[in-house]
Amino acid sequence: MFVNQAGCRPVKQRKMSLQSLQSYLCERSGWKDPKWLFSCCLKTGIPYEICFTKFMSSSLNQPLCFVSFQMDLRLLSIATLLGILCFCSAQQEGSDCIKANAQSCGECIQVAEKCGWCTDTDFLKQGESKSARCDELQSLITKGCTKAKIENPRGSTSINKNKAVTNRKKDMVEKLKADQITQIQPQKLTLNLRSGEAQTFKLKFKRAEDYPIDLYYLMDLSFSMKDDLENVKNLGTDLMREMKEVTSDFKIGFGSFVEKTVMPYISTTPARLLNPCTSTNNDTCTSPFSYKNVLKLTENGEEFNSLVSKQQISGNLDSPEGGFDAIMQVAVCGDAIGWRNVTRLLVFSTDAGFHFAGDGKLGGIVLPNDGKCHLENNMYTMSHYYDYPSIAHLVQKLSDNNIQTIFAVTEEFQPVYKELKNLIPKSAVGTLSSNSSNVIKLIIDSYNSLSSEVILENGKLPEGVSITYKSICKNGWVGTGENGRKCSNISIGDEVSFEIAIKSEKCPPQGKSETITIKPLGFTENVEIVLNFICECECSKDGKPLSEMCHNGNGTFECGACRCNEGRIGRLCECSTDEVRTDDLDANCRKDNGTGICSNNGDCVCGTCECKKRENPEERYSGKFCECDNFNCDRSSNKLCGGHGRCECRVCICDANYTGSACDCSLDTSTCLAANKQICNGRGTCECGVCKCTNPKFQGPTCEICPTCPGVCAEHKDCVQCRAFDTGEKKDTCERDCSYFNLIRVKDRDKLPQPADQSYPLSHCKERDANDCWFYYTYAVRNHTEREVYVVDTLECPAGPDIIPIVAGVVAGIVLIGLALLLIWKLLMIIHDRREFAKFEKEKMNAKVAVLPPFVHSSVLHVHNR
Repeated sequence: MFVNQAGCRPVKQRKMSLQSLQSYLCERSGWKDPKWLFSCCLKTGIPYEICFTKFMSSSLNQPLCFVSFQMDLRLLSIATLLGILCFCSAQQEGSDCIKANAQSCGECIQVAEKCGWCTDTDFLKQGESKSARCDELQSLITKGCTKAKIENPRGSTSINKNKAVTNRKKDMVEKLKADQITQIQPQKLTLNLRSGEAQTFKLKFKRAEDYPIDLYYLMDLSFSMKDDLENVKNLGTDLMREMKEVTSDFKIGFGSFVEKTVMPYISTTPARLLNPCTSTNNDTCTSPFSYKNVLKLTENGEEFNSLVSKQQISGNLDSPEGGFDAIMQVAVCGDAIGWRNVTRLLVFSTDAGFHFAGDGKLGGIVLPNDGKCHLENNMYTMSHYYDYPSIAHLVQKLSDNNIQTIFAVTEEFQPVYKELKNLIPKSAVGTLSSNSSNVIKLIIDSYNSLSSEVILENGKLPEGVSITYKSICKNGWVGTGENGRKCSNISIGDEVSFEIAIKSEKCPPQGKSETITIKPLGFTENVEIVLNFICECECSKDGKPLSEMCHNGNGTFECGACRCNEGRIGRLCECSTDEVRTDDLDANCRKDNGTGICSNNGDCVCGTCECKKRENPEERYSGKFCECDNFNCDRSSNKLCGGHGRCECRVCICDANYTGSACDCSLDTSTCLAANKQICNGRGTCECGVCKCTNPKFQGPTCEICPTCPGVCAEHKDCVQCRAFDTGEKKDTCERDCSYFNLIRVKDRDKLPQPADQSYPLSHCKERDANDCWFYYTYAVRNHTEREVYVVDTLECPAGPDIIPIVAGVVAGIVLIGLALLLIWKLLMIIHDRREFAKFEKEKMNAKVAVLPPFVHSSVLHVHNR
């Protein structure tokens, strides 16, 4: 555990396992997967304890002391290595080309397609390592390496055999042999592959007419297929007749299978071995067997009928049959079956399921199927010794031998064999009637289905090589991905094509060539592709071993740099790996005693600084002590050197017409020109493309604005007035104060100069004198010195007022106002009188009721009571 000391970062005391220590170090530092262990240790080159301390101090931003550890020395050493590991991985920066730290041209071009190597011997700047020669092409050009000096080999494709596809007709007099028919083009290519660069080529496939066919009929002869055997006995001649419509070159063969000849698949009692069938119907069956090749492929349909008619049904105990054993032997025993290099069809006829790998354990058979031919006298003799083959094993063998399978099975087992079909490329499933009466139609339909689809497959690819397909099928349909391997609905004579891209991600050991094949499934033809790998640059052929340029022959000088012999390092192989780090060598990497090794911007290798690389390939450290860089100069508008210069050793070197620490000061004065073509209107100086006005009252881009100054018109009003009309405030001093311009008189305003007619600034003025009369003039400065004033020689004075209308209007207004007032008074009096009259009437009525006589009152009451 770490023990807290003064000035040390406190760490909780605990016993730490190796795993937890690794997690602690990398999590605290924020650094990820360990890489480049040995190169990092080599570059660090200081004792493990010190390196570990530096690592922890830098990652935790505080000093760290080692006082006591409760772990053994071995754990400490490993922990130290892990610290260096995390520290060094954090230093790996830059583009892919730079990250690779390539030490030779060959290593560089294997990094990526975009990487190039500069062979210019003067390319590296002081402090840069050899790996700086490897970079993206544009970066190398930007750094000063000419295109002619950049090694950047490209891949290529060449066609070695390109025989045209065959246009064969069924009715041709001259019949071609199978090996004379070509359905795929080209047949052989050579690709030169560079890492990361794909090479693309085009394959053409054309389904030939009248192409030969071999068909092998493999039949289940267990007891349940008894009625099927009767219908197959005439299959040879009938199928021959039907297939003549498809091809003139057709062969047919026959084989049968039952089951492995061990318990519990069959009964091994002597009686049942002789006749495995039940005796209820007095049936006689042949002894059980695994697989029998009854008839080799032949053109004689009668022979097929004759041999098949002699076959007898056999029997077994369980329902699944041993058909996979039979399929394997048919696939691998090519000579015994008689397969030709033509279209190969295998018809598998059964009414039951199948055993597969692992089922043999029931009979004590544990050895996996070896995928080899074991026929003796046309009988499979190793069924009791080898297990059933797996589906994957069958797929491989059927594909290797270009066999297309047709499963003719009853309705009950359709789902099982359809699933099997999905696992076996170029296979089909047909529904077999209960007595196999439809077998010929099933075969014809399945063959048409299989032959209408072409699927490309390739052999095993070398490590690091990938392949992609794109199909251009009938009616312009395009497929990519897995669909890029195939085209469907192809008729005889149709032509389809495939675009194939092959890419290598790395060079194989020793860079030796590899060969792969591409073929259409179910066809014997294939395309052979030779892969050559570009692992070295052309310039390496001119390398000079033991060159004096590499420190007394300690390396080979090639491609503008030294490739060091084993045990030597350095740009010129000047150091041995045994003396990489010593105090004396480190002293050569310090600018002075107050600075770090290589200014903390690089590593000291062989007493020479190798500067760190930046993530941005355009940024780099340089100098003998890595004290310079090209990215820490002054900026302007967030651009390095204002975008008008380059940064060298933290100082801006400005482009022409620019100056300043950030090259932000333009020497171009065009931006300071005023409309009158004067620099800053003659009122300032042009500094860095901007006017600095000498008179503080002027401002604006060209010192043309003066917020506190009178306008041009107001400034010259008095002088124009006194000279043109002999009036105004300067009338008495006119000759003395106002002779600075030429006065030109015009008759009316239309005669005044207009701004559009002049090539110099012109001001139009309208001013008023003491008598409220307006006068018009223009003021202009011609050729920067000559002032001109055009003035209209007639004043515009306002006319006097018309008294009579004014008086009449005033009188009329007074009269109207008086009448209005009288009418209002009259209206108010009427309203008042009416209110008073109404009040009088009300009081009068009240008075009459009060003085009424008593008898009148009684009489009124009397009458009322009635």
